[in-house]
Amino acid sequence: MTAVLFGITLVASAGVGVVNRITEEPIAKAKEAATIAALNEVLPAFDETTTEALSIDELPITVYTATKDDEVAGYAVETMTKKGFGGNVRLMVGFTPAGEVINVNVLEQSETPGLGTKMTDEGNPLLMSVKGQQLADKQLVDGKLAVKKDGGDVDALTAATISSRAYVDAVNRAWAAYKQVSAGEPAVDTATAETEAQEGGKQ
Repeated sequence: MTAVLFGITLVASAGVGVVNRITEEPIAKAKEAATIAALNEVLPAFDETTTEALSIDELPITVYTATKDDEVAGYAVETMTKKGFGGNVRLMVGFTPAGEVINVNVLEQSETPGLGTKMTDEGNPLLMSVKGQQLADKQLVDGKLAVKKDGGDVDALTAATISSRAYVDAVNRAWAAYKQVSAGEPAVDTATAETEAQEGGKQ
C-alpha cells in the first residue's frame, strides 16, 4: 500500500512539473504583452524603456522610464494598494516628464461589480479627476491626493468610497515613485488620508 501511494504521488508530482514547464513560457509572454499594452495606454510614443524597481510602504513598485530619440518621453509607474474593497488594486499610471498625468490603466481589481469595478470604465470620475493634470496643483491633504469625503478634490465613484480611496492610494504611491525617479525626491509614507469610519465596511 505504501509503495502504491508513493508511486501515485511520484507520478502526480511529475505531471504537475511537466504542466508547469509547458505553461510557464506562455504565461510569461502573456504577462509581458499585457505590460507592453499598458505602457502604450499611458505613455506617448517611445522607442524603449528602462525599468527601476522600488519599494514604497513595503509594496513593490516598478517605474518605466520611456525614451524617444534619446530624450525622456515620460514615466509609467506600475503601482498597487492593498486597500481595495475586494483586495489588491494594481494600476499603471503615466506621467509626462514635467509630472502631468497622461492616463491611468487599471491592471488588476476585484471590486464589487457595478460599483468599484467602474474604476475601469473610460472617463470614470476617478480618472477624470487626475488625467491631464499636475497632481501638485490639486487640493491635497497632508501633501497627498484624497477623495472629496476626506477633504480632497478627487471625485469618488458613486457608492464605492472604499474602492475610490484605494484607487487614490495607488495613484499617490505612483506619484511618489515618479518624483523619486525623475527628481530624486525620497519616497515617504503615502497612506491616503481617510476617515476612521469605513461606513460599516460598506462600499
